[in-house]
Amino acid sequence: MNDFLRQIPLFSGLDDYALERLVAMSREFELAPGDYLIREDEIGDSMYIIVEGMVQVRKKSGGGEVVLAERGAGEVIGEMSVLDQAPRYASVIALTKCRILQIDQETFMALMDWSPTAARAILRTFAQRIRSSQAMLQQREKMASLGTLSAGIAHELNNPAAAVKRGASQLRADLRQVEQLTVQLDGLDVPVEQRKALTALRAQIDEGARRAQTLDALARADYESEIQDWLSEHAIPEPWEVAPRLVALGFDREKLEQLDATFDARTLPLVIEWAAARGSGIALLDEIADSAERISKIVKAVKEYSYLDQAPLQEVDVHEGLENTLTILRNKWKQGVTIQRNYQRDLRKVEAYASELNQVWTNIIDNAIDAMQGEGELTLCTYGEPDHVCVEICDNGPGIPPEIQPRIFDAFFTTKPVGQGTGLGLHISYNAIVLKHHGRLSAESTPGHTCFKVALPFSQSQK
Repeated sequence: MNDFLRQIPLFSGLDDYALERLVAMSREFELAPGDYLIREDEIGDSMYIIVEGMVQVRKKSGGGEVVLAERGAGEVIGEMSVLDQAPRYASVIALTKCRILQIDQETFMALMDWSPTAARAILRTFAQRIRSSQAMLQQREKMASLGTLSAGIAHELNNPAAAVKRGASQLRADLRQVEQLTVQLDGLDVPVEQRKALTALRAQIDEGARRAQTLDALARADYESEIQDWLSEHAIPEPWEVAPRLVALGFDREKLEQLDATFDARTLPLVIEWAAARGSGIALLDEIADSAERISKIVKAVKEYSYLDQAPLQEVDVHEGLENTLTILRNKWKQGVTIQRNYQRDLRKVEAYASELNQVWTNIIDNAIDAMQGEGELTLCTYGEPDHVCVEICDNGPGIPPEIQPRIFDAFFTTKPVGQGTGLGLHISYNAIVLKHHGRLSAESTPGHTCFKVALPFSQSQK
């Protein structure tokens, strides 16, 4: 065993006496395939050396597990948690039959005293594994964020796309009906005054279709019931379908009585059906146009959010970034979150890596919506300082407990249930993005109020 341990860099600097003491104070045991050596979030009280076999390091993330690494004979496992006396950040599972040497915390700390070489080796190993794990989880965080954003965007696009499809189908039927009714009206021997009335009615319908009145459900139901009764009394076909269209156009009983006084019993049913079909067709065209515009805005927001085909460092309007982020996340907040905007509209643009700033806005806003459980008030505030632009993102959720506030920017720290967060969102925002821009990111929180403040220099030359 001594010769085996001496080949491991961690123990290569130990003299024979120290190595013999280490072996004597250690415990050897075996694992079967599938056995856990370490479980995530348990307090670490030992480190382990793989004598024979292969293990896999896994971390829960996004409802599943991320494989961080596989370790074989001669590898040291679990030294990080023992060194900083923190919970295990990942699980270790045997892939094959394994022989393991266990070194408890007391022996491990004694090892640091016995050998400066071992201390330096363990620090190198510690740093390498932190970098490796963090890089892998950062990529996982980006992919998880991309998946969340993609699902939200797909949902937002699906609604107007479905409206376009539904409207086009209905419009086809309405156009066919309008054409048939127009032919029938043209075939009638209609007096000149009725022709003039039809021309005026056409203008009235076109205007009414573009200004369709908005009524609450109860008032609309009352109007539709009243109009349907009138239509039934005058033998208008399918009054239950015609009535809602006429109500949307602003028709009431008085206007229908005017039509009744103008047109005879033979012409009136055709005129009313024609009016309803024409008005419905125009309204559907406007609905299709509005839905297409909505799709266009979403696509524009996505493009600007990611800053496709643009230079990495550029002049950025923080308001555009915030609004594009709200558009991307709309599916999460639209049902119960009210957005308050307190923007200083004349702010100068900042020199920044735009897509990275959008990642910061996304992390903070998404966390705020989650904290409020989808119901509450989100306030976005921007203002200028002499050399910086400041963005504050505040929510009226339950707040961050005081005892964990100092840790919210730490790597791997999350208040979300195990597997639902990597604990890297705010860490990346602070360390990899805001500090990269020579800015500041801070947070204040009390029950019912949490506010994150980002301060960014207007120019990257203001370091």
